[in-house]
Amino acid sequence: MELVFATNNAHKVKEIQSILGDEFRLLSLNDIGCDEDIPEEQETLEGNASQKAFYVYNKYGYNCFADDTGLEIDALNGEPGVYSARYAGEEKNPEANMQKVLTKLAKINNRNARFRTVISLVINGKEVLFEGIVNGEILTEKRGDAGFGYDPVFKPEEKDQSFAEMELSEKNKISHRGRAVQKLVEYLKETEHKNL
Repeated sequence: MELVFATNNAHKVKEIQSILGDEFRLLSLNDIGCDEDIPEEQETLEGNASQKAFYVYNKYGYNCFADDTGLEIDALNGEPGVYSARYAGEEKNPEANMQKVLTKLAKINNRNARFRTVISLVINGKEVLFEGIVNGEILTEKRGDAGFGYDPVFKPEEKDQSFAEMELSEKNKISHRGRAVQKLVEYLKETEHKNL
């Protein structure tokens, strides 16, 4: 089954394709010739994921899923949240974003945080939402060089490593995106025989 994943982030495509396995063929926005910036104008992760998935479905006619992910930090009232990718500015610089978080938390002991991913799946014009959450804490400094985004400063609970220190397969088992994708995969496998 072919599905468009509404992203051009090669890391994300690789990460999710490895979870999906061979039953599904993931196409990126590049693969369908979509090179415009898809709007993300909503105030929630759910809203942004939905907006992106319907944009691709309505304009290109492909069944599609889109995700939006936010890092939600307790001591910062849920920031950066929906603004995670552009927390330090519109240029979406991961280093600057991490530095801003570390600076804001410099004198704060409560470092509890969670990553939350919401996936909007649009098949034949019908939408289903899936959510994945992983709780953890913000480290005082960056550790590891794998992964992307805030991975070097986020340590999931009950683990000794940051996301950026983990093997991709290990991260996939427990990550917010991994958990949301698992729900997506289960749903797709359950409904595949219903002529999607």
